Amino acid sequence: MSRRLVVSLVAAVLAVLAGGAWLWFGRDLPRPAALRAEPTSALYALVDSRQADAAPVTVAEIFTPGTQTIGGMTRTAVEELTDCDDALWGTSAPGCTQALRATYRGPAVAGQFVIFNLPDGRAADALVAALREDGFVRQTTPFDATRSRAEVRALGHYVTVSWLGTLTAERGTDLVQPLIALDALGNAIQTRVLAAT
Repeated sequence: MSRRLVVSLVAAVLAVLAGGAWLWFGRDLPRPAALRAEPTSALYALVDSRQADAAPVTVAEIFTPGTQTIGGMTRTAVEELTDCDDALWGTSAPGCTQALRATYRGPAVAGQFVIFNLPDGRAADALVAALREDGFVRQTTPFDATRSRAEVRALGHYVTVSWLGTLTAERGTDLVQPLIALDALGNAIQTRVLAAT
């Protein structure tokens, strides 16, 4: 075999491997088709820093027995992460000490709720901005991300992410009501605000 042919074959193999690596590692992970993101507001001023609101959130506080079934979906898993970046791709959450995550599934939709415990409202707003542009939470339950909606909110020094998508190819699946129910899990932070008054 001539040297020129060997070099050409090696170059072709390397090009195929590079293309495969780009397809495997370089693709963006799923993002919601529709995303609404909100910075924190004065309503959460009493829990604007971990210093003022030191107790960590708990699974029992956020995912109560009354939230086992919401919006026609049933909770299928709950986990607590001490490395918040395990719940993210394309961005990070500096200073985050915990993330609680739950997945829900119904006949036509599935979704997940994640709450991040950050140092203060500025860090929470920065994560909201990053989730809007740079990356997102890792999808932990299968649904069609191309037909999904998400709400991302900073609530004082917390960030909540509610993300829901369809399970079927049917057009017209209602995502609004189940997303409202999923997003209501963040109301547990309002209880902390009331306790701080």
